[in-house]
Amino acid sequence: MTLYYQGALLGLCTFLIIGVFHPIVIKAEYYFGTRSWWAFLVAGIAAVIGALYIQSVFYSAVLAIVGFSCLWSIIEIFEQRQRVIKGWFPMNPERKHTYPADAVPYQGKAKKK
Repeated sequence: MTLYYQGALLGLCTFLIIGVFHPIVIKAEYYFGTRSWWAFLVAGIAAVIGALYIQSVFYSAVLAIVGFSCLWSIIEIFEQRQRVIKGWFPMNPERKHTYPADAVPYQGKAKKK
């Protein structure tokens, strides 16, 4: 019996890539806000186009997964902003002016020390 490991390995790579993108989106929203969406767009398009030129099906699929994860992160960066406004994630006090005045964490004011 022959075992084909590439499918399971591709699944593991997908799991890890998605797992890595969660903190990337959180940090990108915290430090740069929603204006970082274009970086995800450029990286996503570049990765998907790059996947078209790789002959190996496995590596092409991994690069395509990275590319589409970048593109999905554009949606997530805007949803992350809503999570911050609801108070589910920390708001960057240095960018408090970019959030509504009635945002939960600081109500539009810097945190007192």
